[in-house]
Amino acid sequence: MGSPAADRKAAANAVALDDESIARALRHLKRRDPTLARVIREVGACDILRTTDPYRFLIRSILFQQISVHAGRAIEARLKGHFGGRLPPSERLRATRATTLRGLGLSRQKILAVHSIAATAAAGELRAARFRSMDDDAVIADVTRIHGVGEWTAHMLLLFALRRPDVLPFGDFGIRKGLQRLDDLKELPSAAALTARAEAWRPWRSVASWYLWRCLDLPRRTSD
Repeated sequence: MGSPAADRKAAANAVALDDESIARALRHLKRRDPTLARVIREVGACDILRTTDPYRFLIRSILFQQISVHAGRAIEARLKGHFGGRLPPSERLRATRATTLRGLGLSRQKILAVHSIAATAAAGELRAARFRSMDDDAVIADVTRIHGVGEWTAHMLLLFALRRPDVLPFGDFGIRKGLQRLDDLKELPSAAALTARAEAWRPWRSVASWYLWRCLDLPRRTSD
C-alpha cells in the first residue's frame, strides 16, 4: 500500500491521468475516505473522457455554454455540417464571418468567444504540448485570458482535455450536489466547504470529482 508521500510524488509525475495513475488514485481515495470508497465500489471503474485537443474542447464548451444539451448539440451539428462534418481547423474558423456563424445559431457572445479561441489556437497557444510544462494555475491564468473562457471552463479543460490528476472544480454545481449526496447534507455545501472536504483526496482530486458527479446517478440510500 502506497504512502501519502508516494501518492503525491506519483501525482506530480502524472502529467496526464492514465490507467496506472487512476489505479493509484483509487487506492488512495479508498484508503483516505471510506464514504467515497463506497461510491467507488458502487459506480465501478473510472472512465474519465480522454480528449487531447484543447482547441476543440474549448470550442465545444462554448457551444454548450448556458444552453440546454439538446440546443448545444443542434448548434454543434449545424457548425459541423457547414464545415464538412467536423469542427473546422482554427485558421478556417477564425476566418469565418460572424454573419455565417450567426446563421448557424451562435449568439454574438459565442461568436466572439469561438473567434478568440480560434485566434489563440492559430497562434499555437492551445497545443497540449505547450501546456505540459505549465502547472494548473498557470494554465488557468493563460486560458482565462481568452474571451468567454472562465474559471469553470478552465477547470474542465484541465480535467477532461489535459487529464490533470488534482483538479477540483469547486464552482461546479454538480460537484457540490454530489458532495451533498455523498455526505447526506441538508444543504448544498459552499465552494469553501467543498475545498476543505477535498483536502483528504489530494493529490487525486480529479478522480474524486468524477465520482462525485457519478454519485448523483446512484439511487438514494434509505435509512433503516
